[in-house]
Amino acid sequence: MNFLKLIRYKNLLLIAFMQLLFRYGFLALQDIPLALKDWQYLLLVLSTVLIAAAGYVINDIMDQETDYDNKPNNVIIGKSISEESAYYMYFGLTISGVLIGYYLSDYVNKTSFFGLFIIISVLLYLYATSFKRIAVVGNLIVALILGLSVIIIGFFDIIPYLSYVSFDQKVNMQTLLGIILDYAIFAFIINFIREIIKDLEDIDGDYNQGMNTLPIAIGKERTAKIVTVLCVIATAILFWYVNNNLMNSKLYIATIYSLLFVISPMIFVTVKTWSAKSKKDFKLLSNVLKAIIFFGVISILIISLNIKYNVKG
Repeated sequence: MNFLKLIRYKNLLLIAFMQLLFRYGFLALQDIPLALKDWQYLLLVLSTVLIAAAGYVINDIMDQETDYDNKPNNVIIGKSISEESAYYMYFGLTISGVLIGYYLSDYVNKTSFFGLFIIISVLLYLYATSFKRIAVVGNLIVALILGLSVIIIGFFDIIPYLSYVSFDQKVNMQTLLGIILDYAIFAFIINFIREIIKDLEDIDGDYNQGMNTLPIAIGKERTAKIVTVLCVIATAILFWYVNNNLMNSKLYIATIYSLLFVISPMIFVTVKTWSAKSKKDFKLLSNVLKAIIFFGVISILIISLNIKYNVKG
């Protein structure tokens, strides 16, 4: 159980759920060929999860003192699991995930895609060891990695077949790639905001450990105001996207879903962030943003079913 807590199994389940939903709740419902067989796609999900788990392990190894200040009840390394064992876990998870990535890259005849797994692994290591101590840079890296976990779906399931299909199918597949990119950008933006809010939540422990997060660099109030502005921009983009791509396409069920479960919570976060002061406030905002990412991912299934329903109608 301590191992599961260490690798943040709930977050890993969310990543796996997201990738499975994009495959079976979106791409598999389209009339296009997919490069990976079902069991190979499961390997892609496994590879992503293993590398992400390794990232959590190395982060906890490097964050032991900070965690004692911020979350003393959740400290695992040094208590339940030794640092040496944690390092073995980190290397085992990383090597396993990267090797699976190499096999998949070779299978789709795109060995250059193997670099994605290397890049993600290196970014996770650099984040844990140095970048997280630099204001904004660490937030950007974590957000980027989540976005890459979405984009990688298109890299392995769509791109390898683009050269072997008819022109009409190619156009359709490129459109689907564009949708996947849209979701990756959505995940990047929301998670970037969430990471800054988590820095607001953990400001005391981070300060004691000599870190230079944005709240430490410019203060809690100014950071909260910046986050509010980012939330306003994100909400405006979501409104524009829903109106242009869902409402105008007469996908009313998907539109209502997005308004209720994505945009409305974003409005709440925007308003609440302006007045948030306590650790409890920022914890709530962080959880709401995680829920927004979750419901945002589910929207791809709602959109797919709404399109089918409209066509049948």
